[in-house]
Order: sequence, then C-alpha cells, then structure tokens
Amino acid sequence: MIRWWVLSLQFAELFVSSLVHLLYGFYIFSSAVAGDLSQALNECLFKPNMNVVVKEDVPKETSTNVDNLPPIVLVHGIFGFGKGRLGGLSYFAGAEKKDERVLVPDLGSLTSVYDRARELFYYLKGGQVDYGEEHSKACGHSQFGRVYEQGHYPEWDEDHPIHFVGHSAGAQVVRVLQQMLVDKAFKGHEHTSENWVLSITSLSGAFNGTTRTYLDGMQPEDSRSLKPICLLQLCRIGVIIYDWFDIPWLKAYYNFGFDHFNMSWKKIGVRGLIDCLLGNSGPFASGDWILPDLTIQGSMRLNYHLQTFPNTYYFSYATKRTRKIKILGITVPSSILGIHPLLFIRVLQMSQWRHPPDVPPPYKGYRDEDWQDNDGALNTISMTHPRIPIEHPSRFVENDSDCQPLEPGIWYYKIVDADHVLFIVNRERAGVQFDLIYDSIFERCRKHVFRKTPPRLPNEAHQ
Repeated sequence: MIRWWVLSLQFAELFVSSLVHLLYGFYIFSSAVAGDLSQALNECLFKPNMNVVVKEDVPKETSTNVDNLPPIVLVHGIFGFGKGRLGGLSYFAGAEKKDERVLVPDLGSLTSVYDRARELFYYLKGGQVDYGEEHSKACGHSQFGRVYEQGHYPEWDEDHPIHFVGHSAGAQVVRVLQQMLVDKAFKGHEHTSENWVLSITSLSGAFNGTTRTYLDGMQPEDSRSLKPICLLQLCRIGVIIYDWFDIPWLKAYYNFGFDHFNMSWKKIGVRGLIDCLLGNSGPFASGDWILPDLTIQGSMRLNYHLQTFPNTYYFSYATKRTRKIKILGITVPSSILGIHPLLFIRVLQMSQWRHPPDVPPPYKGYRDEDWQDNDGALNTISMTHPRIPIEHPSRFVENDSDCQPLEPGIWYYKIVDADHVLFIVNRERAGVQFDLIYDSIFERCRKHVFRKTPPRLPNEAHQ
C-alpha cells in the first residue's frame, strides 16, 4: 500500500512539473510571437518618414575608442537562445544594451558543453563549425556544422582578448573554450592561448554539477542514462519529434541545436525516428547533450581537464533561494512569492535531496548537507568556483569594493539572494537588483580588468 502511495505521489509530481515547464515554454514562445507581431504592426501603421535625415557628427576619437574596447560576450545557459532567436526576445533581458560592444551568440540550447564551446569559437572567429573528427565519430554526428561567413570578432587573438559572461551552463562552456584555446584544439588556428580570454564572469554558473539532474531523471549510478519515467524522458521525446519534423520557420525561431545529428525526416525517415525514440541513435543515445555534463560526475569529468589561468580574471555570482533553520537542522525555501513558479518545487526538493545510500557517493568527502542550498536549478556550492575534483583558488566577497584591485587567477565569488532565472528573460521581475548586477559586471569589465593601460571609454573621450 505504501509503495503504491509513493508511486502515486511521484506521478503527480511528474505531471505538475511537466505542466509547469510546458506552460512556461508556451508563455516564452507566445510572448516572443506577440512582440514580433506588435512590432510588425507598428511598422506597417506608423511608417517612418524616410525623407527626413538626421545627421549627427560623431567624434572620430569616440568611434575609435568604441572599436578598441574588448567585446563582452554573453553566453546563455540550458534552453537558452542568442540574438536572432525567438524574434526580439532577449535571453539576458536587454542587459546587452548596457554597453557599446556586446555580443550575444546563439548556441545549441541542449547540446553538450563540448559542442557549444566549438560553436562559440567559430561564431567569433568565423568559418564552418568543426566539432572534431574523433569526437564526431564517437558521438555519431556530422563533423561539420553551421557556417559563419563572417566572424563576429575575427581579429580575436592575444592582443585582442575578450570578456565572457556566462549564465548557468554558459559559464562552463567558456571554461571549456579557454582550455581548448590552450590545447590548440582548432585546426588552422595554431596560435591560440589562454590569454585570448581577458575575464570570465559567471552568473549562476554550473561549475560542479547539480543534484537537480537526478531529480529530473538522470541516473546517479552512471550519470549518463535516464530513468524510464521522468521529466527528461518527456523532454527527450519532445526534442526528437521537434527535430524530426524539421519545420524551417519553427526551427529558425527556436532550435535545440542538434542539426549536426541529422534527425530530420528527410534524412532518417520513419525508421530513423523509431531508432531515436528507442534510444538506439541520436544525441540522447550517445550522451552528447547537456544534461550528462550537468551531473556532479559529469562536471568532475570536465573539471579534471580544466584549469584556472594566472592571467585571466574570474568573478562569480552564486545564487540561492533557501535558508537554514538551525533549531530543526533543515534547509527550506527562503520565500514563497520570491521564487519563480517554474522553480519552487525544485527548490524544495533540492533542499531535501539525499544521495541514494546504495549508490557510491560522486566524490570523496561528499555530504548531502553541503548541497542543500540552491536556486531551484543549481546548488549554491556548485556556483561559487570550481571545487571538484580539485579546488581552485577562490575568495569570498561581500561587497564589490572588497576585491579592488582584482587579482588574476583567483575566483572571486559573491552569494546573491535570487533564484536561477531572476536575471534573465524578465527584467521587471528582478527590479533594481537587475541593474545592480549587470552594472557591476560591465563596470568591472571596463574599469577594473585589463592587462595593459585601461582603455579609454567613449564617454571619457573629451574629459
């Protein structure tokens, strides 16, 4: 009887979680469509007078200074999107407008950290995405992907480094990219180095994995396979069908990033669809997708090869929506209304997570209580700095002024009371906190992080 009761609760939780995620996805999609339709209607009804030309003289020095600023590249997380997807909707809620030179690449929203790092390199330098011959054969997908006729920053090199800001899994993507630059992993680009990256700022970054992956359906035994019935199984089936139908206008609007797996009905037919659904082929069969990389074991596999470099500046914002009740010795959500409906159930579940007693712990010294504070998607301990299997140099910061001047090669981290999606998509929800976070990020990039003489900002040109 108890077993049936537990099973009923699990199915009820799966139904509620699936419904909430589906409704939120529909809300995002419909908001983007509504915004585009509204803009198109305004353009039709209120056509600008093309005969009126307003010419403004821009001082040459100002223009030159803008061009000389290192770009700030905003890298989205899981289920994210870059500029050009979902119409005029911004993943970073318009934060890219806070600086004169910001790039927002569109990477695979569910592809592996490795694949996304490769895509990010070619987005910046230009050329056809090369996933690597060995990796492509091992994972069963095409070696080559999207073509960038013109890179968004083709001059990128050691003398023209870049600031990176990564949200969620996007932070780990940037770390993998920096390591690839050190390893000379890009054919035809033999002079890459870690110094191509000036700074890395992490916003709720997934450095050490998350226990949410197990709640969503990843098997803690191997961190690669899925439970038979879980939220991720529903996600897997939906993604396969979406890619199989391959509706051009729909995929142009939003793409999960699996085009190099060639899952379109035009290429694999009905038999191929069945193989994918049964788990015999495709990204979910090979494990070349984002969720295995977000398990604790998967993050350890990545971190084993990743370094923190002495000439790069690092800063991390770790988020949490939990608090500890010391008298009872438990961790609970810090608020009800302050947590996004998409995340509330997971905040509660993650705060009560216990690693299965019959499964070996993911690493030596693992303790459940260390992983209870969370933001609904990631555990706070995972977001501060890379710490497993080897802890990297770090320094806790209460106020931004505490870390001036910044030293390279150290992960400065700050803990912020927020859930995982507070600083993306919906600017109004974060309120003044949104501006405080992004203003501090951009100010740090422009005024406190440099290897040579600090660049002269455009608004300082005539002062």
